[in-house]
Amino acid sequence: MTQEAIDRGFMAKAIELARSGWYTTMPNPRVGCVIVDANGHIVGEGWHEKAGEPHAEVHALRMAGMKAKGATAYVTLEPCSHFGRTPPCAEALKAAGIARVVAAIQDVNPSVAGKGMAMLQKAGIETRSGVLEDEARALNEGFFKRMSTGIPLVRAKLAMSLDGRTAMASGESQWITGPMARSEVQKLRAQSCAIITGAGSILKDNSSLTVRPSELGLANAEEICKRQPLRVVLDSTLQTPVDANIVSGPGNCLIVTTSQFCPEKKALLEQAGAEVLVLDNAEDITDDRVCLPALLAELGRRECNEVLLETGAQLAGSMMAENLIDELVVFMAPVLMGSEARPLFNLPLHTMSEKKEVAIKDIRAVGNDWKITVRPISK
Repeated sequence: MTQEAIDRGFMAKAIELARSGWYTTMPNPRVGCVIVDANGHIVGEGWHEKAGEPHAEVHALRMAGMKAKGATAYVTLEPCSHFGRTPPCAEALKAAGIARVVAAIQDVNPSVAGKGMAMLQKAGIETRSGVLEDEARALNEGFFKRMSTGIPLVRAKLAMSLDGRTAMASGESQWITGPMARSEVQKLRAQSCAIITGAGSILKDNSSLTVRPSELGLANAEEICKRQPLRVVLDSTLQTPVDANIVSGPGNCLIVTTSQFCPEKKALLEQAGAEVLVLDNAEDITDDRVCLPALLAELGRRECNEVLLETGAQLAGSMMAENLIDELVVFMAPVLMGSEARPLFNLPLHTMSEKKEVAIKDIRAVGNDWKITVRPISK
């Protein structure tokens, strides 16, 4: 077997380990590490579980103990070289006597960005990067986007009928899809740092937008649900009821408004436990809607890697029109709701040249429904 094949095999194991922290590592990246001795035996394994706790390399080194000396470490992301919440992993690898480090991909965090590998090389440790790079990037698309652009990856969740409708004309929409699809939505929430919705959706459904252990369907659901995504409501005129479920539920609620708000209502919402943030459209003072790019920049500053958009056709259409959605996850149910029902997006397009093209990433059955994942194609 070639060294290339050996490296790819052990890196695949490290990527599998990194997925163990899929729902818990944010705002940190998901990272896995495998330590292999000179005889090709795995002597250490680890993955990053939570921010502030030891990184993947530290867990693997602890398991390896003295067997780490002269071994190779396979890491899905370049080892960190700076003091953050924890000490630098590059130093730990060096101190343990690791002889070779293989990283799947270079970290884009400006605090690392090549410095970790350079530190290892300076210590005389052989290094290699770029092994299963695409697979490693897919682990942390949101983290990479935030570090590169300052804004998170935006994923929109939508549920529709076979004829592309999301609610009856009255607004009635529960339930279009079945329980297995709803469990998938819980997983999307759990992997997100924040969930964005509009005040109209809250007024209609009084949704809590929380992650619930009973619906998540995972072995460690209770542990995962201890961290609730930030719930974000776009509400230009502060219509959100003070006793709304989204305000009173576990975790934090951020209500984003404009200078059109009522000061008394702002005070009441804050007393109820919500944070209220004003984000006017600075480029168009006649526009009384929340500035969507400014919202995403704010969530980036709050270290959100991935955000989930769960809302109605109006806000979803506005986000799509401004090219702010990176991925659409559409659950399609085998029902017809008719021409009077509401569409998936309020997106007024008039000619074929205006159409929005998407690339299909994945299609799969989920119970009696279909889960269709697509990426908008930039023109």
